[in-house]
Amino acid sequence: MELKLKKPLCFFDLETTGVNISKDRIVEISILKVFPNGTQESKTWLVNPEMPIPAETTAIHGIDDAKVAGEPTFKQLASAINDMIKGCDLGGFNSNRFDIPLLAEELLRAEVDFDMKNTVAIDVQTIFHKMEKRTLSAAYKFYCDKDLTDAHSAEADTMATYEVLKAQLDKYPELENDAKFLAEFSSRKQFADFAGFIAYNEEGKETFAFGKHKEKLVEKVMEEEPGYFGWIQNADFPLYTKKVLTAIRLRKLNNSFKL
Repeated sequence: MELKLKKPLCFFDLETTGVNISKDRIVEISILKVFPNGTQESKTWLVNPEMPIPAETTAIHGIDDAKVAGEPTFKQLASAINDMIKGCDLGGFNSNRFDIPLLAEELLRAEVDFDMKNTVAIDVQTIFHKMEKRTLSAAYKFYCDKDLTDAHSAEADTMATYEVLKAQLDKYPELENDAKFLAEFSSRKQFADFAGFIAYNEEGKETFAFGKHKEKLVEKVMEEEPGYFGWIQNADFPLYTKKVLTAIRLRKLNNSFKL
């Protein structure tokens, strides 16, 4: 089943130096851009992470320091990557919990503003886990009856993810062929940031999802303990989380001035 899209959908996959969203860096990124008319555009970049790639990570994706030594840094690629995904919805495998948060960090470090306000994100892994609870290689075999022989290659994983989503739409009639529906279906608990530090409560208001102020309204904590905001801004939290908190703080200040 082909996807019914209202705007382009970019499937993407990252290979990285590790799994720490705040500290690790991208070493390879592959993007498959699918247009509403079904045409496709793809691009893969190797990236110099400007830090050593651990041997245990190289053992997974096969990319070592020598392979990326002469490649451009993410900052040098940021404009081209942003141009490719700008105005598009996003799709990936475990992308809501890892790839999108880490990509956001890299873009913000490169001083490229990244925002998901008008973007939906389809996490094919979440759909798979809700329906079958397996891995990408198993999903590819289960839905497409193909072996993923080049797993942990960003390009192979990206193409497999795209094919799996189309096969999922064929297999499950309860899945609507609509990017917004698929994004909502593949989402977990709703968070204001990617890393899950700021959640929404039942009234749609931001609350802290960690620490001593867990489940307390962010605006209330900022009012009662303004130093907490400063502590987060200076601590080792993801840049996107800090961006979200700053936006909440500015919103509260603007509302105070209106009063």
